[in-house]
Amino acid sequence: MIEVQGLTKRYGAVQAVDDLTFSVKPGVVTGFLGPNGAGKSTTMRMILGLDKPSSGTALIDGSAYRDLPNPARKVGALLDAKGVHPNRSARSTLLWQAQAAGIPSSRVDEVLALVGLTDVAGKRVGGFSLGMGQRLGIAAALLGDPEYLILDEPVNGLDPAGIRWVRGLLQSLAAEGRTVLVSSHLLAEMAQTAENLIIIGRGRLVADTSVAEFIRSNSAVTVVARAVDTQALEAALAGLAYRRVVDADGREALEIPDRSTDEIGALAHATGVQLAELSERRASLEEAYMNSTQGHAQYVSEGVSNA
Repeated sequence: MIEVQGLTKRYGAVQAVDDLTFSVKPGVVTGFLGPNGAGKSTTMRMILGLDKPSSGTALIDGSAYRDLPNPARKVGALLDAKGVHPNRSARSTLLWQAQAAGIPSSRVDEVLALVGLTDVAGKRVGGFSLGMGQRLGIAAALLGDPEYLILDEPVNGLDPAGIRWVRGLLQSLAAEGRTVLVSSHLLAEMAQTAENLIIIGRGRLVADTSVAEFIRSNSAVTVVARAVDTQALEAALAGLAYRRVVDADGREALEIPDRSTDEIGALAHATGVQLAELSERRASLEEAYMNSTQGHAQYVSEGVSNA
């Protein structure tokens, strides 16, 4: 488990992280979200011992990163895929890391195959595309077959097939009982990848919960009802707020906010209205995220709607 307790980081007058406390449990993918400047990267750097906290602690399996006996075999991290020597080949980039950590060279070829870079293993990484560089960074993170994975924007620059591959990889690693913490700005993708969420804003904790509970807590429910006789349904809903909509097939339906399907179904049954559709619609993770982080963003454009 990753345990962050009272973590604080100041850079002069700037409070980058402010008394942050959360834990990352094994067996699930945990998404790490927040607006630009929220303190996500700084927090990850402190967990990995790259930045020293002003106060508080960040522990991995009960120890600070610097105290782990062989951190490369315990923790795999990707913070900056561009932080490699451009004139080295992909294989030599991983080989020196493996040798430094006492990892067999055969593992280099294994992770190159895993991330789909076997055919370009001998090419200089300076000529790699952004997506290929990300795959190499993920390979480096997996080199020690680690129990913990900490990844900052791992799908940046990947095409849809690559994003889907990363999603499956992270979920399969978590299913093996590993601890996976991953940040991303692609909220639709995070909704499909993560089970738990940690959301911060201006260095402070905004939410620490499951994806389902977060959406449920930060968005209203809208019931969609479509009847054989729309006017009869409107009469049954007298006194309730609703609006008429037309679906993609040109069929007329009613949207009833802040009600449940149980309520609307019972009302239709009591008044003899025959329903052709009755469903609930909740906001997306993106909509729930925008609602929860209002006032927490450091950089806000003026005159631009978030709708």
